[in-house]
Amino acid sequence: MAGFAHEYKHIFFFFLLTGILSGAPPATAETEAVPPASYVSIGAYHRSLPRIEKMLKIKRLTFGAPVFIRIFKRENELELWLAGRQEYKHYKTYSICFKSGKIGPKLHEGDRQSPEGFYSVGVGQMNPWSDFHLAFNLGYPNEYDRIYNRSGSALMIHGRCSSDGCFAMTDYYMDEIYTLADQALTADQTAFQVHIFPFRLSEKNIDMQRSSPWHAFWMNLKEGYDFFEERHIPPAVGVIDGRYVFSHPDEPTLPPQQVSLLY
Repeated sequence: MAGFAHEYKHIFFFFLLTGILSGAPPATAETEAVPPASYVSIGAYHRSLPRIEKMLKIKRLTFGAPVFIRIFKRENELELWLAGRQEYKHYKTYSICFKSGKIGPKLHEGDRQSPEGFYSVGVGQMNPWSDFHLAFNLGYPNEYDRIYNRSGSALMIHGRCSSDGCFAMTDYYMDEIYTLADQALTADQTAFQVHIFPFRLSEKNIDMQRSSPWHAFWMNLKEGYDFFEERHIPPAVGVIDGRYVFSHPDEPTLPPQQVSLLY
């Protein structure tokens, strides 16, 4: 039955897409109930579905479960996690094919740096028509970035193997990543978090960076890194006095009069 539902959805998308191409007005942000679809995203779904179903069976996870992503720039790795019954479970780690820049946050448009921090992707940020096969926008700059006057636009996770501040995953990997994100947003997930770190923020690794001008910033990122490492649940993320702050999503302790809640 679940397989039939997924097939039915993409038949619906086919007719929706042909309607759009024939002149019917596209869905607006206010009326979209599911992520947009294209011939490319539908093809990605069918190409990646057999290997997704195989991995879900091994991991005892559900297609359409909420998604969580972590990126480690120095290691060139993207981790994808899916929600289980009580916590998120590791689904797979993908090698990043190409990224530009070095460790350290993105500061301004054109610096060819990729961002670091805590971002959120909703339906309106999914782009099945991307020139880079498939893509979703990270939402950079977020509120934290804007406090520090950081600028930039169109920072994505996408296919292909070229990048100017984005994370390029290859088309093969992006078929799978995009399909899992698409299914999560089609189900009950309003938006999924993407946490981007310069490297794995272990005590040893960050201690080796004490002389870096970004050490204090990375120590703040480590609070969010440690929250997930300890609980395997993505935190609620906010900003207070120019710092990221974190709380359990089901038991928020962030003072509402002071905090700007991001996700």
